[in-house]
Amino acid sequence: MPRVGQALPKAWLSAAEAEMILALPDVVTPTGLRDRALLETLYSTGLHRLELIRLTAADLDFVGGVVSVRQGKGRKDRVIPIGERALAWVGKYLAESRPKLIRSGREEPAERFVTERPMAFAVKHLSAVVTRYLARSEVGKEGSCHLFRHPCATLMLEHGADIRQVQEQLGHACLQTTQIYTHVSIRKLKEGHAATHPGAKHSPRPKPKNDGDDALADSETRA
Repeated sequence: MPRVGQALPKAWLSAAEAEMILALPDVVTPTGLRDRALLETLYSTGLHRLELIRLTAADLDFVGGVVSVRQGKGRKDRVIPIGERALAWVGKYLAESRPKLIRSGREEPAERFVTERPMAFAVKHLSAVVTRYLARSEVGKEGSCHLFRHPCATLMLEHGADIRQVQEQLGHACLQTTQIYTHVSIRKLKEGHAATHPGAKHSPRPKPKNDGDDALADSETRA
């Protein structure tokens, strides 16, 4: 069978753009603190939105610094790292914000991230939250949760991660899918090309001298 081509992502966030979006939620409010924790987790782990909203208390290991993804995309389990900063925001949300969102007398959802109702997030609701912050940031990129998978992958590759590690982080069944991000992560390739290829830099050719220039130089020397 012929291979199906893998298209490059239509848009992706740079590290600076991702940080700009992460700084938007008003962390003084319960929902703002929750949103910051959501965004930080997406950026740090590259989780699919359904994988994120299914996270329970047993899936977050604050000591080991890992997240257990149960029945993720492709119905496979995996354990992946999560950054210290993201864990700090998630811990702050769980301690300060989630108790305020869980009203007394209501059954507490097993999922860690909850809405104002309170209940577990639906996929469309989570997408709407992330899209709202993207619009506010004015970075000019269209998308939602999936946009944060791109910088997670490309920044790991740019800073020396093996492509197999990125494959495990994102939960790709096929390495070919992960290789898409090697095309997006081209900055390092350009740096290497500029440093090693003899034709990478343009050196202006010296101006050819003519006889008139030589005669003028001789007359100035005699003077």
